[in-house]
Amino acid sequence: MKKSNYEQKVLKRYSSAFKLKVVNEIESGKLSISQANEIYDIGGAHTISRWINNLGKNHLLSKVVRIEMKDENDKVKELKDRVRNLERLLANKELDNLMNEAFLELLAEDHGVDLEEFKKKVDRERLKKLH
Repeated sequence: MKKSNYEQKVLKRYSSAFKLKVVNEIESGKLSISQANEIYDIGGAHTISRWINNLGKNHLLSKVVRIEMKDENDKVKELKDRVRNLERLLANKELDNLMNEAFLELLAEDHGVDLEEFKKKVDRERLKKLH
């Protein structure tokens, strides 16, 4: 008979009472999060942290504080301002382009010119000049 390589996984589900007990032990200072993970054989790197969040006891979690140099913050602000200005310029150019297209259509209509034919003719002439 062929031996199977399949191992059945065991999924652990923790009761609400158990979660509360573990979080209370952490809150009282009896255990740290890593000690509780080890003692109770709790799987997953963020399992207890999720319990703490769900129970509204975020004060037990470490806070991340980013420390940066002043010029780093200024550089980010400068780049964001530049992006904002470039986006504004692009929007203005798009509006200008739409206005020019509308004027061109009106002009072609007033002078009885087929605009699509005119564009094709101009494109052909440009191609001839390139070759």
